[in-house]
Amino acid sequence: MSFIDFLSASPTSYHASAEIARLLSSGGFTEQAEADPWDATPGGHYVRREGAIIAYILPAEKPSGMRFHIVGTHTDSPGFKLKPHPAHTAAGWSQVGMEVYGGPLLNSWLDREFGLAGRVVLRSGEERLVATDPWLRIPQLAPHLDRSVNQSLHLDQQNHLMPVYALAGSGVDLMAAVAGAAGCDPDEIAGHDLFSYITQPPALFGAAREFLASGRLDNLSSVYPAVMALLATTPTPQTVPVVACFDHEEVGSQTRTGAAGPFLEDILARIGWGLALSQDEVCQVRARSWVVSSDAGHSVHPNYVSMFDPDEQPLMGSGPMLKVNAGQRYATDGPGEALWLAACERAGVPCQTFVSNNSVSCGTTIGPLTATRLGIPTVDIGLPIMSMHSAREMCAARDLEHLTRALTAFLAQ
Repeated sequence: MSFIDFLSASPTSYHASAEIARLLSSGGFTEQAEADPWDATPGGHYVRREGAIIAYILPAEKPSGMRFHIVGTHTDSPGFKLKPHPAHTAAGWSQVGMEVYGGPLLNSWLDREFGLAGRVVLRSGEERLVATDPWLRIPQLAPHLDRSVNQSLHLDQQNHLMPVYALAGSGVDLMAAVAGAAGCDPDEIAGHDLFSYITQPPALFGAAREFLASGRLDNLSSVYPAVMALLATTPTPQTVPVVACFDHEEVGSQTRTGAAGPFLEDILARIGWGLALSQDEVCQVRARSWVVSSDAGHSVHPNYVSMFDPDEQPLMGSGPMLKVNAGQRYATDGPGEALWLAACERAGVPCQTFVSNNSVSCGTTIGPLTATRLGIPTVDIGLPIMSMHSAREMCAARDLEHLTRALTAFLAQ
């Protein structure tokens, strides 16, 4: 499966975790159900928890000097989430009530057709994944009616971002249409987690077709290389490679499937118990371990160069970047920097550094959360992209191969 195919098949975190599971199963990995006894047989395994998934390769026996090498990513992206009872009418229009999820560039969703995707939960308890055709659109007000729009666009999240999907009285019921897409009756649906997703397919563009435009590059541009790296990894006898794809990073990660929750901690503990490690040995293993937190970062923007540090301006196409922040918005420190640079050198890929302009705040990642939760040294890295949090972001296609090779070198170290 190519990255473009993976993007197209992963409109939500739930779809992404299902696609990752399929890729891992095709690569010989075995699914581990959390409620079942632990399977400690050597080889690849994975655990799915809703929109999150953790995969790992177990050794044949407890190795001397054992350590975890963990790559952390996230499967969710900013956008809109369908309200529980979304039906709304106004001025002859049928509209859809949606909440803002995360911090999307709101204007990027205007005048763009999009669909609904996610999961529906039936009264029987069965969950079904669904992805609709382009049903929705948020029409922008014409400049004739707002002469200030090109100087100061203001979007009220309640009043200006409610999509239209039909004319009132047309007889189209949104949840009935969702039920049809899910292959069930409307009254079978007891709950849902449905999100907006861009139905326009990913595309290579540019005079040399070197750029990739798509929704959800933040952070599937880390998820796919991490999974491909794990599938390509032959670990050293001491290293247990792990890839953790969390959900809900865009809303703070404080959920049972987020990086601030217990998911990864539980899996690492069960790996240790499965290898007959004592509690003290588990602590020793953690002290020898490393986490690479991989999340999309900012390429220098030619129209806004002043927003970047004058000496640290990572560029798309020039390899993954190390993220550094004195305020620990990123978890990178000196030892982490040395570890990542060594991995890039072994992989033969270029590496860049991102440091914020002192007058411009930066985002954060799962790195500090993971380091705080587990006490494992962590380094933050990622691909440089542009239009971050837009409905349609862009990256350099060759950076995906760069990142895959570097992560493979780290996991096999």
